[in-house]
Amino acid sequence: MASRLGLGVPLPMLAPATATWAAPFAAYYIFLQNRVVFQRLSNKAYMGDSTDKSLGTADPLYVASRCQLNFIENVPIALVIALLAELNGADRKYINYGLGALLAFRISHAELGLMGKDSMSLGRPIGYYGTNAVLASFTGYLAYLVSGYWRA
Repeated sequence: MASRLGLGVPLPMLAPATATWAAPFAAYYIFLQNRVVFQRLSNKAYMGDSTDKSLGTADPLYVASRCQLNFIENVPIALVIALLAELNGADRKYINYGLGALLAFRISHAELGLMGKDSMSLGRPIGYYGTNAVLASFTGYLAYLVSGYWRA
């Protein structure tokens, strides 16, 4: 499908499944980022991760920062691997399923895990192991897709 704007040189969509998921991942990242900013402004803590070291994992700024950082530590590499798989012929259905699951796992990790009591609610291990399963699956699938290149 060519550009909908009719401007420039029309090009086919190369990775529409991965591109489709960019918006929900970006929206959730903006939410995480704004939660950190809200905590910084509320606590007048403009630098650093913690306003009260004695609170540990109960410090809302620290927890909000970890939610954002855990997201940014995991999602970019998964999106890159999904993109490479899609560009190398992956079934877009699998890309959609995997990225949908990844978004659910990342939300589970933060909202049902880190934001829970003592940052140790059930969503945390579910999100962690689920994220790793999606990443490993995408990596294995990509390796399979390009394996013919190495045999030639």
